[in-house]
Amino acid sequence: MDGGKAILPSVIKSVEIARQRGIRIVWVVREHDPSGTNVELFRRHRYSNGRVGPVIKGSRGAALVDGLEIKQGDYKVAKTRFSAFFATPLHSFLQDAGVDSLVITGIQTPNCIRQTAFDAIAYDYRSVTVIVDATAAVTPEVHSANIHDMKKVKIATPTLQEWSVEAEAEADA
Repeated sequence: MDGGKAILPSVIKSVEIARQRGIRIVWVVREHDPSGTNVELFRRHRYSNGRVGPVIKGSRGAALVDGLEIKQGDYKVAKTRFSAFFATPLHSFLQDAGVDSLVITGIQTPNCIRQTAFDAIAYDYRSVTVIVDATAAVTPEVHSANIHDMKKVKIATPTLQEWSVEAEAEADA
């Protein structure tokens, strides 16, 4: 996905900034069983008739892209659906860690990003932020429409530069 490649430098920078500020990093990756039994119904055809699906646990498709690295102290969540909260231990982990604010980066804005952000709102996280230039969709129009919808439920949507300044101010406070 070209949009994913385009935002990679911003995702890398957001992780660097978060690490500098002592913000916990949670990596969310999609990992499916080779049989496709834990894939949404509308995608199961990609795993049938001997086909190997695109995001099998341990495959390149389920790995972080070059430039992104899980480091000691980071947390990894494997998911099988759009939301990072659906059928994962993410919410329990964040609650146990005392986390009440989330900053979200990555792809696909209308699917994984939006669903995770909306679920965070449903779980009453105090603050949910989606960095607009560290998230992407298939087209800029789809991305913009989904960012517009997220703003309506009070999800913060700063640019990386705006978020960086906010994060620095919070760290200094």
